Amino acid sequence: MTGMTRSSGGLDDRRKRLLFRCWHRGTREMDLILGRFADATIASLSDDELAQFEHLIEVPDPDLYAALSGDIALDPQYTGPLFDRIKAFRPGEQGE
Repeated sequence: MTGMTRSSGGLDDRRKRLLFRCWHRGTREMDLILGRFADATIASLSDDELAQFEHLIEVPDPDLYAALSGDIALDPQYTGPLFDRIKAFRPGEQGE
């Protein structure tokens, strides 16, 4: 079981690939963090936000997890409003 709650049906190929990559990171913690965020928001992200998300998921899991946990700071090229949304995301609390 992946934990995925959203079907990729109805998504364009770019969003399908990104959704898949979010749920298949390599570490379960990052699958759950990024996968749940993607489940809730992938359909509504703008093209710019998709590009930022694609760039952000290139960060290795240990570094991204540490940054999302507040243990380290990421290089500024990876931070911004989308990173902040992911960091603050709590499934079910935001109507998502």
